[in-house]
Amino acid sequence: MRQGRLLVSAIIIAAVGFFILSRVYRIQIGERVFARAAQTAVTRDVMGNLPDGLHVVLLGSGSPFGDPSRAGPSTAIIAGDRLFIVDAGSGSPRNFGAVGLRPGAIERVFLTHFHSDHIDSLGELMLQRWAGGARTEPLPIHGPTGVEQVVEGFNLAYGLDKGYRIAHHGEDVVPEAGFGGIAEPFSIEEPTVLLDYDNLRVTAFPVEHDPVHPAVGYRFDYKDRSVTLTGDTGSFQGLVTQAQDSDLLVAEALNPDMVAVIKEELAAEEINNLVKIMSDIPDYHMTPVDAAETAQAANVRMLVLNHIVPALPTPYLDAYFTKRANQHYSRKIIVGRDGMLFSLPAGKKKIVRKSLN
Repeated sequence: MRQGRLLVSAIIIAAVGFFILSRVYRIQIGERVFARAAQTAVTRDVMGNLPDGLHVVLLGSGSPFGDPSRAGPSTAIIAGDRLFIVDAGSGSPRNFGAVGLRPGAIERVFLTHFHSDHIDSLGELMLQRWAGGARTEPLPIHGPTGVEQVVEGFNLAYGLDKGYRIAHHGEDVVPEAGFGGIAEPFSIEEPTVLLDYDNLRVTAFPVEHDPVHPAVGYRFDYKDRSVTLTGDTGSFQGLVTQAQDSDLLVAEALNPDMVAVIKEELAAEEINNLVKIMSDIPDYHMTPVDAAETAQAANVRMLVLNHIVPALPTPYLDAYFTKRANQHYSRKIIVGRDGMLFSLPAGKKKIVRKSLN
């Protein structure tokens, strides 16, 4: 009994001592903790540690709904040692540091369509790539017809900032020739191959997101691995064709039952403009069940739900969000979260999933 009391006393004394020391030396402790964190953040290089293959990082898995845990829709695709970005949703460029990717390494951007939540951080993305890599050429930005207007608008909006950055940091750090983006438009009445070299093929295909037209999805094939991204779309047979035998399908998903609950609350408060919006949005988005049925029909090896509508503030809501979807797809369904990595090593069948946050 006496030994037990002595042990408890020792623990209490140690705890009190630690508390006192941490209060006295908190500046010094904070200095060391911050220095270690800064070193880790600066030296971290996810791409350098990946095997050759095709890799997918969710930079933003959210939607226009406010969601503190998710940035707007944006996906990084790593093919070998090349980095591409699909869409640039709100806040997504700021997740580069959190996941260990370097904006200066971005080779190209691909936009699915021009809804605000898919393009609203394009200016920041272009700026980070320019400043982070001392680039001497603008960022190529692929998109269906209309991308010229979008890119021109962001270049114009950031024009004053361009001058500030060059004046402050110098031409060697931020070369004027590398500022902004350059539009790479394409017509999209049928599937179109945009890139096809160095074991990589990028194909754009039309999707059904009326009245938004044009709108596209993308398929990336690298060596023997593949990933298909739906963009925003309703369910349709053509998507099954484009996603056929993909290792990974990254599909948008809206739960209509959850949206209906929000609509009822808005109606009770007579916020009628938002009631109308909640009534409209289910007709041009896929549900989790739609996505599961598409993945099953296309023989996809893993389904990742993205562009989550509505916001899911806790993972405990995932089961409600995906209810009944597992009845339509026999393999793994993942509710996407920012920082998720899906690694598809070349020459293998496995899919390695982990969080980079």
